[in-house]
Amino acid sequence: MDNYRNLENKFRRYKAHVSIAGTTQIHLRNPYIIAWWSAAFPGFGHLILSKYLRGLVLFMWEVVVNYNAKINLAMVQSFCGDIELAKQTLEPRWMLMYIPVYLFGIWDSYRTCMDMNKVSLLAEREDAPVNTFTIGALEINYLDKRTPFMSVLWSLFMPGLGQLHIHRLLTAFFSLVWTIIFLYMSKTLVAVHFLFLGEIQTATAALDKQWLLYMPSMWGFAVYDSYINTVENNKLFEWEQQSFLKKKFQSPGFKIKKGNVVN
Repeated sequence: MDNYRNLENKFRRYKAHVSIAGTTQIHLRNPYIIAWWSAAFPGFGHLILSKYLRGLVLFMWEVVVNYNAKINLAMVQSFCGDIELAKQTLEPRWMLMYIPVYLFGIWDSYRTCMDMNKVSLLAEREDAPVNTFTIGALEINYLDKRTPFMSVLWSLFMPGLGQLHIHRLLTAFFSLVWTIIFLYMSKTLVAVHFLFLGEIQTATAALDKQWLLYMPSMWGFAVYDSYINTVENNKLFEWEQQSFLKKKFQSPGFKIKKGNVVN
């Protein structure tokens, strides 16, 4: 049940949509930052743009092909100076398959961001009303203001919690599930346990480096995505409040004339 529905379809573009699954909106983004996130981890750039299906496909591709090509393990070995060992570790049958899709993810996220920026400017100019409150049997979602710092803080504790804070449920579910998988497969918590006991060498040996290198990108993505969407949701809330007050409480004949006193 929404507080506003566009039954007549008289507007071409809308700035946002509030649904049970979350608040989705179109706003200006830096295409170079989006491309950078796709380079850090294919799929992240599309997820930031709310292109969930395309982002999930590229994310799954990265996990499966990267793991079988042993790219992360070879990266760790090259960082340690074992260049020859890194060459022997790589699996060419998977690695050569990895390159074109990796480049496509970067290019497509940049192109998509440029297109969505154009749509954002047109939607801003059209200034169409959007629903701001929805209620159903399972959930309630509405526009309000949240603190960006809290979104960042909860994301640092556990990726996905920051998205839950701003009711971005699809990204929250995605982040939580894959963070659990990465933590379990990399044996990070086992290494932390040994680290607390002072057994540093045992902690290092316990880590699965192939899975471990996925985690910095996941944590960084969760922090950035939750922060940016909290800021943009706050802007959307302020815009909707301004539109409502102008429409309901401001007289159409009210004008401010420079240099004149208005009774």
